[in-house]
Amino acid sequence: MDFSLSSEQTAIREAVTKLCERFDAQYWLERDRRGEFPREFHAAIAQAGWLGIAMPQVFGGSGLGVTEAAVMMQAIAGSGAGFSGASAVHMNIFGLNPVVVFGSEAQKKRWLPPLIRGEDKACFAVTEPNAGLNTAKIQTTARRDGDRYLLRGQKIWISTAQVANKMLILARTAAAQPRPTDGLSLFYTDLDRRYVDVREIEKMGRSAVDSNMLFIEELPVPAQDRIGEDGNGFEYILHGLNPERILIAAEAVGLGQAALSHAVRYARERVVFERPIGQNQAIQHPLARSWMELEAASLMVFRAAALYDRGEACGPEANAAKYLAAEACFRACEQALLTHGGMGYAKEYHIERFFREAMIARLAPVSPQLILCFIAEKVLGLPKSY
Repeated sequence: MDFSLSSEQTAIREAVTKLCERFDAQYWLERDRRGEFPREFHAAIAQAGWLGIAMPQVFGGSGLGVTEAAVMMQAIAGSGAGFSGASAVHMNIFGLNPVVVFGSEAQKKRWLPPLIRGEDKACFAVTEPNAGLNTAKIQTTARRDGDRYLLRGQKIWISTAQVANKMLILARTAAAQPRPTDGLSLFYTDLDRRYVDVREIEKMGRSAVDSNMLFIEELPVPAQDRIGEDGNGFEYILHGLNPERILIAAEAVGLGQAALSHAVRYARERVVFERPIGQNQAIQHPLARSWMELEAASLMVFRAAALYDRGEACGPEANAAKYLAAEACFRACEQALLTHGGMGYAKEYHIERFFREAMIARLAPVSPQLILCFIAEKVLGLPKSY
């Protein structure tokens, strides 16, 4: 058992951290204030080749694993970019895993290189207003019309749709099926705004990266943009759920570490009653607990990633990593705000942004309650509760 990063993984962390130094806290504060996508950051990540870290080398990627991608995403969030930075590149890092695994060679050649170079930006369109986490109940339809499909429906909470020119979208190509998850097909196609009305959702947190409702009216999608076989889209989506949970967990750990670092620095420097507040156990103990919780969550992140990269089952570990990291991140950000006292509310100290963004990992891409249900049923063998 070896709990340390390899020399290559350490080099990745150091290189990504170095790149992120060009985008300081003021950069992210301004993007958050203006609700502006961090285009310069996205371009720098792409130019350095990091968008292809987990993509095949033959298409311009690095051909590395989820472990290396997790190292990278934890470093981005931990630099102070938080989920503003991580979410700006998250979809491009591993979102097209269904294409890598199930796409044809022609599709990979057509789609992956421009994504890796940063020329294309993609969004992930699965969630719907009336289905929520029950993906089997989505109502967006894809009707076959000759050599194309016509898509109609609505999607919600679609990140980066304001800036994306491509989308990975799940739609129903067949109605009644023996299993609700049958009859769903997966497409990667142009986000054509002549047929897709993209409406931004005003929300709490992560203002630099948009969230949207999509209203789709007869969007023509070439049949060659369908991934794999008709009706097997749900299976393709499932294949990418574990790595998505791992990467979200890595980002949550990074955000928590950034908040903890700010809090520790403030606790050393802030003097009240002729002593630094960090000398008081009421400040020390919660921060020490957050360090332990974040370290434990990080170990679970990399255990899950190692299992995935070895081709072993990792569902419980990936879900546990996401749950533990999200909770540890939230508590670290909460304690960072409390450590700063009233100044924790001030945007110039950055903690209030961290605190807002900490909710993301608790809510998405799966709720903590569903993770607890999964562990209870699949690991503990308890009856299914829903």
